[in-house]
Amino acid sequence: MKTSNQLFSLENKIIVVTGGSGVLGSSFVNAITEAGGTAIIIDLHQENAEQKAKEITEKGGKAFGYQGNVLDEAALTEVKKQIIEKFGKIDGLVNAAGGNVPESVINPDQDVFDDMNIEGMKKALVLNVWGTVIPTKIFGAAMKENGGSIVNISSVSPKTVLTRVMGYSMGKAAIDIYTKWFAVEVAKRYGDKIRVNAIAPGFFLTKQNKDLLTNPDGSLTQRSVDILRSTPYNRFGQPEELNGALIYLLSDASLFVTGSEIAVDGGFTKYSGV
Repeated sequence: MKTSNQLFSLENKIIVVTGGSGVLGSSFVNAITEAGGTAIIIDLHQENAEQKAKEITEKGGKAFGYQGNVLDEAALTEVKKQIIEKFGKIDGLVNAAGGNVPESVINPDQDVFDDMNIEGMKKALVLNVWGTVIPTKIFGAAMKENGGSIVNISSVSPKTVLTRVMGYSMGKAAIDIYTKWFAVEVAKRYGDKIRVNAIAPGFFLTKQNKDLLTNPDGSLTQRSVDILRSTPYNRFGQPEELNGALIYLLSDASLFVTGSEIAVDGGFTKYSGV
């Protein structure tokens, strides 16, 4: 029987992280390597992926950077080929790429009918849905024999209505059902080899939501004030506060967990406001 430390260890595990140089993705990479795993950083920009990998290796961790567009099947297939050639396996996938798209936002001074940007909505859906489905198709296929864990990133936005971000909310709602659907389908085909779960972060300051949550001078917008009022912890989350849930889902500690979602939101989705 494994000890608690062994259960949560990622020693000898090869974990792919899409969007691995972003605010949340970068924190995920730190956690994976600190838990003994090797992080494969996938980023749209090669220099960002390599810089993050260099940062990890300078601290004694194991990380490698690759350029890859999560919407490009051919590019990801080539990356997978290189990973398999180098390491012989893939043990985990974190679908951290995604986020809000400015063109999909409907502001209070806009008409909800006339000013809706359909192309912006489509862009948000494609990024969040297919930006998760395609990497899962490519990298998840490498887990069919030896098993592994897939972790999707959902949001609090499908759980209750968040004004303005309809496109983003619809995309994350699709991630919720995809996580459960795919967990069942792979279990029916491959038994307990592949786990598929999700983390639902609350509000964290990232590049994608910065303009919604902060003013140009760095002060909080009224939206932020409203969010904090609705969050029992009365603060935004810190990226590293997602890492406990991530390591649990990637490690052997969650071997009998699939189709589940862990909310890390300071109580936002549980509070009625009263």
